[in-house]
Amino acid sequence: MLRSSVKAARRVVVGLVSVLALGAATPSLADPALWKIQDHDSTIYLFGTVHVLRPETQWRSPKLHAALKSTDELVLEVIGADDMAVMQPLVMKYGIDQATPLSKKLSPADWEKTKTYGQEMGMPAAALDAFRPWMAAITLAMAPMVKAGFDPKKGVEQVLTTELKADGKGLASLETAEQQIRFFADMPQADEVSLLQATLEEVDEGPAKLDKLVKAWSEGDVKSLESEFVTEMRTKYKPLYHTLIVARNTAWADELKTKLDGKGVSFVAVGAGHLVGPDSVQTLLGKRGIKVERVQ
Repeated sequence: MLRSSVKAARRVVVGLVSVLALGAATPSLADPALWKIQDHDSTIYLFGTVHVLRPETQWRSPKLHAALKSTDELVLEVIGADDMAVMQPLVMKYGIDQATPLSKKLSPADWEKTKTYGQEMGMPAAALDAFRPWMAAITLAMAPMVKAGFDPKKGVEQVLTTELKADGKGLASLETAEQQIRFFADMPQADEVSLLQATLEEVDEGPAKLDKLVKAWSEGDVKSLESEFVTEMRTKYKPLYHTLIVARNTAWADELKTKLDGKGVSFVAVGAGHLVGPDSVQTLLGKRGIKVERVQ
Protein backbone atom coordinates (compact mmCIF):
# COMPACT_ATOMS: atom_id res chain seq x y z
CA MET A 1 0.00 0.00 0.00
CA LEU A 2 1.98 3.00 -1.01
CA ARG A 3 3.61 5.49 1.07
CA SER A 4 0.48 7.04 2.45
CA SER A 5 -1.30 3.77 2.32
CA VAL A 6 1.41 2.16 4.39
CA LYS A 7 0.56 4.69 7.10
CA ALA A 8 -3.10 3.87 6.68
CA ALA A 9 -2.21 0.23 6.83
CA ARG A 10 -0.43 0.62 10.10
CA ARG A 11 -3.47 2.47 11.39
CA VAL A 12 -5.97 -0.09 10.36
CA VAL A 13 -3.99 -2.95 11.62
CA VAL A 14 -2.22 -2.22 14.80
CA GLY A 15 -3.60 -5.36 15.72
CA LEU A 16 -3.94 -5.59 12.81
CA VAL A 17 -4.33 -3.07 13.82
CA SER A 18 -3.39 -0.59 11.38
CA VAL A 19 -1.56 1.76 10.05
CA LEU A 20 -0.28 5.03 11.10
CA ALA A 21 3.88 7.16 15.99
CA LEU A 22 5.30 10.16 16.90
CA GLY A 23 8.14 12.15 17.96
CA ALA A 24 8.09 13.90 21.24
CA ALA A 25 6.49 17.30 21.59
CA THR A 26 6.78 19.55 24.60
CA PRO A 27 3.71 19.81 26.84
CA SER A 28 3.19 23.43 25.80
CA LEU A 29 2.91 22.41 22.13
CA ALA A 30 0.59 19.45 22.68
CA ASP A 31 -2.64 20.50 20.99
CA PRO A 32 -3.92 17.71 18.71
CA ALA A 33 -7.08 18.58 16.78
CA LEU A 34 -10.46 17.81 18.30
CA TRP A 35 -13.91 18.23 16.73
CA LYS A 36 -17.48 17.73 17.88
CA ILE A 37 -20.99 17.31 16.54
CA GLN A 38 -24.06 17.79 18.66
CA ASP A 39 -27.80 18.24 18.87
CA HIS A 40 -30.11 19.07 21.78
CA ASP A 41 -29.34 15.89 23.75
CA SER A 42 -26.20 14.38 22.19
CA THR A 43 -22.54 15.31 21.76
CA ILE A 44 -19.97 13.31 19.81
CA TYR A 45 -16.29 14.26 19.96
CA LEU A 46 -14.00 13.25 17.07
CA PHE A 47 -10.32 12.77 17.85
CA GLY A 48 -7.62 11.58 15.46
CA THR A 49 -5.09 9.13 16.89
CA VAL A 50 -1.69 7.59 16.24
CA HIS A 51 -1.46 3.95 17.19
CA VAL A 52 2.17 3.74 18.31
CA LEU A 53 4.05 6.50 20.14
CA ARG A 54 7.34 7.10 21.83
CA PRO A 55 6.82 6.94 25.62
CA GLU A 56 7.85 10.59 26.03
CA THR A 57 5.37 11.96 23.50
CA GLN A 58 3.05 14.58 24.97
CA TRP A 59 -0.45 14.83 23.48
CA ARG A 60 -2.73 15.94 26.30
CA SER A 61 -4.51 19.31 26.39
CA PRO A 62 -7.07 20.97 28.72
CA LYS A 63 -9.85 20.77 26.10
CA LEU A 64 -9.12 17.13 25.45
CA HIS A 65 -9.20 16.42 29.18
CA ALA A 66 -12.54 18.18 29.51
CA ALA A 67 -14.04 16.21 26.63
CA LEU A 68 -12.87 12.90 28.07
CA LYS A 69 -14.18 13.79 31.51
CA SER A 70 -17.63 14.56 30.12
CA THR A 71 -18.00 11.49 27.92
CA ASP A 72 -20.16 8.46 28.62
CA GLU A 73 -18.32 6.11 26.27
CA LEU A 74 -15.17 5.66 24.23
CA VAL A 75 -15.71 4.57 20.62
CA LEU A 76 -12.71 3.06 18.77
CA GLU A 77 -12.17 1.73 15.27
CA VAL A 78 -11.96 -1.77 16.71
CA ILE A 79 -11.85 -3.53 20.07
CA GLY A 80 -9.43 -6.39 20.67
CA ALA A 81 -6.75 -5.38 18.16
CA ASP A 82 -4.08 -6.06 20.80
CA ASP A 83 -5.60 -9.34 21.99
CA MET A 84 -3.67 -12.29 20.58
CA ALA A 85 -6.52 -14.66 21.35
CA VAL A 86 -8.66 -12.59 19.00
CA MET A 87 -6.09 -11.72 16.37
CA GLN A 88 -4.04 -14.90 15.95
CA PRO A 89 -6.80 -17.05 14.41
CA LEU A 90 -7.70 -14.19 12.05
CA VAL A 91 -4.10 -13.67 10.99
CA MET A 92 -3.71 -17.40 10.35
CA LYS A 93 -6.91 -17.44 8.30
CA TYR A 94 -6.36 -14.29 6.25
CA GLY A 95 -2.63 -13.58 6.41
CA ILE A 96 -1.05 -16.96 5.66
CA ASP A 97 -0.98 -18.72 2.29
CA GLN A 98 0.53 -22.19 2.44
CA ALA A 99 -0.48 -22.99 -1.14
CA THR A 100 1.39 -20.23 -2.99
CA PRO A 101 4.65 -18.90 -1.48
CA LEU A 102 5.21 -15.16 -1.29
CA SER A 103 8.35 -15.59 -3.38
CA LYS A 104 6.16 -16.73 -6.30
CA LYS A 105 4.00 -13.60 -6.10
CA LEU A 106 6.90 -11.12 -6.22
CA SER A 107 9.57 -10.25 -8.73
CA PRO A 108 12.99 -11.74 -7.88
CA ALA A 109 14.24 -8.26 -6.91
CA ASP A 110 11.34 -7.59 -4.55
CA TRP A 111 11.66 -11.01 -2.97
CA GLU A 112 15.36 -10.40 -2.32
CA LYS A 113 14.53 -7.07 -0.65
CA THR A 114 11.83 -8.74 1.41
CA LYS A 115 14.21 -11.47 2.57
CA THR A 116 16.94 -8.93 3.39
CA TYR A 117 14.69 -6.73 5.51
CA GLY A 118 13.16 -9.78 7.14
CA GLN A 119 16.58 -11.14 8.10
CA GLU A 120 17.56 -7.74 9.55
CA MET A 121 14.44 -7.94 11.72
CA GLY A 122 15.12 -11.53 12.77
CA MET A 123 12.53 -13.13 10.48
CA PRO A 124 13.59 -16.26 8.57
CA ALA A 125 12.89 -16.30 4.85
CA ALA A 126 10.86 -19.49 5.28
CA ALA A 127 8.47 -17.74 7.67
CA LEU A 128 8.05 -14.74 5.38
CA ASP A 129 7.46 -16.99 2.40
CA ALA A 130 4.20 -18.20 3.97
CA PHE A 131 2.88 -14.67 4.39
CA ARG A 132 0.43 -13.07 2.03
CA PRO A 133 1.82 -9.80 0.59
CA TRP A 134 -0.37 -7.58 2.80
CA MET A 135 0.76 -9.42 5.92
CA ALA A 136 4.42 -9.13 4.97
CA ALA A 137 3.92 -5.40 4.34
CA ILE A 138 2.38 -4.77 7.76
CA THR A 139 5.03 -6.82 9.51
CA LEU A 140 7.97 -5.16 7.78
CA ALA A 141 6.47 -1.69 8.30
CA MET A 142 5.91 -2.08 12.03
CA ALA A 143 9.15 -3.78 13.06
CA PRO A 144 11.44 -0.73 12.50
CA MET A 145 9.04 1.45 14.50
CA VAL A 146 9.29 -0.79 17.54
CA LYS A 147 13.06 -1.06 17.12
CA ALA A 148 13.31 2.75 17.01
CA GLY A 149 11.48 3.10 20.32
CA PHE A 150 7.83 3.47 19.36
CA ASP A 151 5.58 1.52 21.70
CA PRO A 152 2.12 0.18 20.76
CA LYS A 153 1.25 0.16 24.47
CA LYS A 154 1.71 3.94 24.50
CA GLY A 155 -0.60 4.48 21.53
CA VAL A 156 -3.59 6.74 22.09
CA GLU A 157 -6.20 3.98 21.94
CA GLN A 158 -4.39 1.83 24.47
CA VAL A 159 -3.98 4.70 26.92
CA LEU A 160 -7.55 5.97 26.57
CA THR A 161 -9.05 2.49 26.85
CA THR A 162 -7.23 1.82 30.11
CA GLU A 163 -8.14 5.19 31.60
CA LEU A 164 -11.79 5.32 30.60
CA LYS A 165 -12.48 1.73 31.59
CA ALA A 166 -11.01 2.51 34.99
CA ASP A 167 -13.42 5.45 35.21
CA GLY A 168 -16.36 3.18 34.46
CA LYS A 169 -16.98 4.53 30.96
CA GLY A 170 -18.52 2.40 28.21
CA LEU A 171 -16.51 0.99 25.31
CA ALA A 172 -17.74 0.51 21.74
CA SER A 173 -16.30 0.08 18.25
CA LEU A 174 -17.07 1.04 14.66
CA GLU A 175 -15.70 -2.19 13.16
CA THR A 176 -14.80 -5.73 14.15
CA ALA A 177 -11.27 -7.14 14.10
CA GLU A 178 -12.22 -9.42 11.22
CA GLN A 179 -13.60 -6.51 9.21
CA GLN A 180 -10.34 -4.64 9.64
CA ILE A 181 -8.20 -7.55 8.53
CA ARG A 182 -10.42 -8.19 5.55
CA PHE A 183 -9.88 -4.66 4.27
CA PHE A 184 -6.43 -6.01 3.41
CA ALA A 185 -7.20 -9.66 2.84
CA ASP A 186 -9.96 -8.91 0.32
CA MET A 187 -7.78 -6.64 -1.82
CA PRO A 188 -6.85 -7.87 -5.29
CA GLN A 189 -3.45 -9.52 -5.22
CA ALA A 190 -1.97 -6.74 -7.36
CA ASP A 191 -2.91 -4.20 -4.68
CA GLU A 192 -1.43 -6.41 -1.98
CA VAL A 193 1.84 -6.54 -3.91
CA SER A 194 1.76 -2.75 -4.37
CA LEU A 195 1.39 -2.38 -0.64
CA LEU A 196 4.45 -4.53 -0.03
CA GLN A 197 6.48 -2.77 -2.72
CA ALA A 198 5.73 0.62 -1.17
CA THR A 199 6.71 -0.70 2.24
CA LEU A 200 10.03 -1.91 0.87
CA GLU A 201 10.68 1.55 -0.61
CA GLU A 202 10.25 3.40 2.67
CA VAL A 203 10.97 0.93 5.46
CA ASP A 204 14.32 2.61 6.28
CA GLU A 205 12.68 6.03 6.44
CA GLY A 206 9.71 4.87 8.50
CA PRO A 207 10.74 6.06 12.00
CA ALA A 208 11.86 9.50 10.77
CA LYS A 209 8.66 9.93 8.76
CA LEU A 210 6.60 8.91 11.74
CA ASP A 211 8.41 11.38 13.98
CA LYS A 212 7.52 14.14 11.52
CA LEU A 213 3.93 12.94 11.36
CA VAL A 214 3.54 12.83 15.12
CA LYS A 215 4.88 16.35 15.47
CA ALA A 216 2.22 17.63 13.06
CA TRP A 217 -0.46 15.59 14.82
CA SER A 218 0.46 16.74 18.32
CA GLU A 219 0.40 20.37 17.17
CA GLY A 220 -2.98 20.06 15.45
CA ASP A 221 -1.48 20.77 12.01
CA VAL A 222 -4.24 19.21 9.90
CA LYS A 223 -2.82 20.48 6.60
CA SER A 224 0.43 18.60 7.13
CA LEU A 225 -1.49 15.54 8.24
CA GLU A 226 -3.53 15.66 5.04
CA SER A 227 -0.35 15.87 3.00
CA GLU A 228 1.31 13.00 4.86
CA PHE A 229 -1.69 10.70 5.23
CA VAL A 230 -3.98 11.31 2.30
CA THR A 231 -2.69 13.25 -0.70
CA GLU A 232 -0.36 10.69 -2.25
CA MET A 233 -2.67 7.75 -1.65
CA ARG A 234 -5.60 9.66 -3.09
CA THR A 235 -3.80 10.68 -6.29
CA LYS A 236 -1.58 7.66 -6.98
CA TYR A 237 -3.36 4.70 -5.42
CA LYS A 238 -7.05 5.32 -5.93
CA PRO A 239 -8.37 1.77 -5.36
CA LEU A 240 -6.57 1.51 -2.03
CA TYR A 241 -7.64 5.00 -1.05
CA HIS A 242 -11.25 4.12 -1.72
CA THR A 243 -11.04 0.86 0.25
CA LEU A 244 -9.13 2.11 3.27
CA ILE A 245 -10.39 5.68 3.55
CA VAL A 246 -13.50 6.55 1.56
CA ALA A 247 -15.55 3.38 2.11
CA ARG A 248 -14.79 3.23 5.80
CA ASN A 249 -15.32 6.96 6.41
CA THR A 250 -18.67 6.70 4.63
CA ALA A 251 -19.79 3.85 6.84
CA TRP A 252 -18.60 5.67 9.96
CA ALA A 253 -20.41 8.88 9.00
CA ASP A 254 -23.64 6.90 8.71
CA GLU A 255 -23.02 5.26 12.09
CA LEU A 256 -22.29 8.59 13.75
CA LYS A 257 -25.40 10.15 12.25
CA THR A 258 -27.43 7.34 13.80
CA LYS A 259 -25.62 7.72 17.12
CA LEU A 260 -26.39 11.44 17.15
CA ASP A 261 -30.09 10.54 17.12
CA GLY A 262 -29.60 8.98 20.53
CA LYS A 263 -28.60 10.61 23.81
CA GLY A 264 -25.44 11.22 25.78
CA VAL A 265 -21.79 12.05 25.12
CA SER A 266 -19.41 9.86 23.08
CA PHE A 267 -15.69 10.25 22.42
CA VAL A 268 -14.75 8.75 19.05
CA ALA A 269 -11.04 8.05 18.58
CA VAL A 270 -9.98 6.90 15.08
CA GLY A 271 -6.79 7.07 13.06
CA ALA A 272 -5.86 10.68 12.30
CA GLY A 273 -5.86 10.04 8.55
CA HIS A 274 -9.63 9.55 8.63
CA LEU A 275 -10.21 13.08 9.91
CA VAL A 276 -8.30 15.03 7.25
CA GLY A 277 -8.67 15.54 3.51
CA PRO A 278 -11.59 15.89 1.08
CA ASP A 279 -13.21 12.59 2.12
CA SER A 280 -12.79 13.00 5.87
CA VAL A 281 -15.45 11.86 8.30
CA GLN A 282 -16.23 15.52 9.00
CA THR A 283 -16.76 16.29 5.30
CA LEU A 284 -19.08 13.31 4.91
CA LEU A 285 -21.02 14.30 8.02
CA GLY A 286 -21.43 17.78 6.51
CA LYS A 287 -22.92 16.20 3.38
CA ARG A 288 -25.46 14.56 5.66
CA GLY A 289 -26.49 17.93 7.06
CA ILE A 290 -24.52 17.64 10.30
CA LYS A 291 -22.46 20.64 11.40
CA VAL A 292 -18.96 19.80 12.63
CA GLU A 293 -17.20 22.24 14.94
CA ARG A 294 -13.49 22.22 15.68
CA VAL A 295 -12.95 22.44 19.44
CA GLN A 296 -9.19 22.90 19.29
